[in-house]
Amino acid sequence: MRNPFLAGAAVIVTAAALAACGSSADGNGPEAAGAQRSAASGPAVPGASADPSTTTPSAEQPKKPAEPEEVMPAGPSAPGGTAAGPKTPSDEITPATGTFTKKQKEYLEDRVPRGMDPAAVLQTGQETCDKLRYLVKADRDTAVGAIATDEIPDAAAAVAGLCPQHQDLVDEAAYAYPDGAHTGKKLRPGVYRSASPTTDCSWQITGAGEKELSSGRSGTGTSRKITIPKSARVFTSTGCYAWLPEGANG
Repeated sequence: MRNPFLAGAAVIVTAAALAACGSSADGNGPEAAGAQRSAASGPAVPGASADPSTTTPSAEQPKKPAEPEEVMPAGPSAPGGTAAGPKTPSDEITPATGTFTKKQKEYLEDRVPRGMDPAAVLQTGQETCDKLRYLVKADRDTAVGAIATDEIPDAAAAVAGLCPQHQDLVDEAAYAYPDGAHTGKKLRPGVYRSASPTTDCSWQITGAGEKELSSGRSGTGTSRKITIPKSARVFTSTGCYAWLPEGANG
């Protein structure tokens, strides 16, 4: 025989389910509650089943406000000359072991965020020098282009402080043109060659009134030479990586 108590409990459960459906229509159902579901459930009734479907509905429990997510404090900025925030004073820049050379100290000055190991910043600069040394052996034009395009960021500071033998690369990159549009005083008349161009390398030089002075494409991926005249107003390059000066331009 069916237990009358269980039958009565089933009626109560059905009523609770209907009440839950009604509340979900106004945005208070489980889907709308989201992360607040556990906070809004209220304390459990002593002796009651842990299954909410068997709990007798009672007066609505006041909902607790959702606790804000814990925000972890930001750590020190990444190594590099562009790191924001307060820097370690130069007289406090000391390695955990050993000593820094005079050149190393000059490179690290105003570059070490507070709380960061200065050796980590120094290592970043040394890695920049290592990259340049490798690229020069493989292809010098690519090394100059990597500086001009900022593919190797902060190269000028690293070279000046840690590997001055590569200063000629930095000097040449200062007169180079990475892909993009260049106008006004940034334009320097002269002959330029493309460094590491792709097979989609194209360029255009325009003068006053947007009159086209010259343009071209290189579908072979081989280096090309162009001349930027004094009358140039805009020089645009795409897929050519960088244009390096021929001789003493500028």
